[in-house]
Amino acid sequence: MPKPLKISLLTISVVLAFVLLAGGIGLRGVRAADVDGKGGAAQGAYSQIDVYRQVLGHIQSDYVTDPKLDVVTNGALRGLLEALDSESSYMSPEQYKAYKADMAEGNASIGLTVAKRFGYATIVAVQPQSPADKAGITDGDIIISLGKQSSHELPLALIRAMLNGKPGSNVTFSIVKPGTTKPVSYTLVRAVLTAPVLVDEKYDDGTVLYLKPGTLGHEQVSQIEQKLKAMQKGTAKKVLLDLRDVTGGDMHEAVRLANFFLDKGKIGSLEGQTVQHEVFTADTAKAIAANVPLAVLVNNGTAGPAELVADALIENHRGDAVGERSFGEASELKLIELPDGGALLLAVGKYDSPSGKPIAEDPAAPNVVVATAAETAAAMADEDDDEDDTAVHAPTTVTKPTAQKDDQLLRALDLLSEKHAVVVTPQS
Repeated sequence: MPKPLKISLLTISVVLAFVLLAGGIGLRGVRAADVDGKGGAAQGAYSQIDVYRQVLGHIQSDYVTDPKLDVVTNGALRGLLEALDSESSYMSPEQYKAYKADMAEGNASIGLTVAKRFGYATIVAVQPQSPADKAGITDGDIIISLGKQSSHELPLALIRAMLNGKPGSNVTFSIVKPGTTKPVSYTLVRAVLTAPVLVDEKYDDGTVLYLKPGTLGHEQVSQIEQKLKAMQKGTAKKVLLDLRDVTGGDMHEAVRLANFFLDKGKIGSLEGQTVQHEVFTADTAKAIAANVPLAVLVNNGTAGPAELVADALIENHRGDAVGERSFGEASELKLIELPDGGALLLAVGKYDSPSGKPIAEDPAAPNVVVATAAETAAAMADEDDDEDDTAVHAPTTVTKPTAQKDDQLLRALDLLSEKHAVVVTPQS
């Protein structure tokens, strides 16, 4: 194929991507600009396409070797989507085909929640008792490669799909842990995992009700509702809500959970060009424990729906938030198939905190910062060890300590001990 024709075809593919992004990144405003005759938005968007065409032409004619233009274009489109936010992804036709195949293979996993940070797949949370948890993989570990492919070159949607598969099948990947530079290779067996159960305990002679949901689905939030209602008849008069490493669930269930502790005020909102604008406000009739002393635990593994809850409670000054900043991932995603067989997974809506800050860009921040023991150890790790750079194979099972001091939990309990218990009004 002649070089000018190659460049033209590749430029057309980029134009198609821009057109399909119209609903998500601002080209919807192009039509309005054209109507009033100004055309500013249109000129800005299409001038960028012309810049890409010129750059592509120089690469084709002047680069040291004749480049593979399909690889160049795929990289440009991947960068275009990842420059928007950490959740949006571009998948080439080959990648989208692999994505659909992986999604259809099965519902088994190794128990990892991942997101893109600094261009690589980063582990947000690890499900307790999962294959990944038993192997000693922890929050903050970075997946450098998946199989023989760098996670930097893979779209997030495909990475998530590749980690899942048929029960009993293997997945091989390499990880770099915080404070180290040496990749560690793992081969784990996928398993069908049950949803994490709600953990509820009593502290301080039964006066503090501790609640830790594994996810924020309808069932888990309903279980919390029942525990809070039962508290009105028991001895517990304070609540400690543990949202650490809570990543899954539904945003509307998150609103429902926040409403249990709020009888007034704004919980959050959903913003987007093509999604219906929503403002979530506390309903007095749905509040259960609005006057109960409350503390919330958050960490870097708090993501998505749990972040909406955390920010709602923090910004409404509902109680102390203890731990570390949340992860920063709260978007509404849409899958858009492209004419060439590729696809976009595009963030079309973003959730905001009560004050209006985008949660994905400005995560929930606790008012009482307490680092975990693991993070403190990682920060003090010696990065100048004299081991070589060869990847090593870790055992599939790691013996973990049976007891570990939880400084964040202890600090939250201390803060609650200073609060006066209140009499909870029974629900009718």
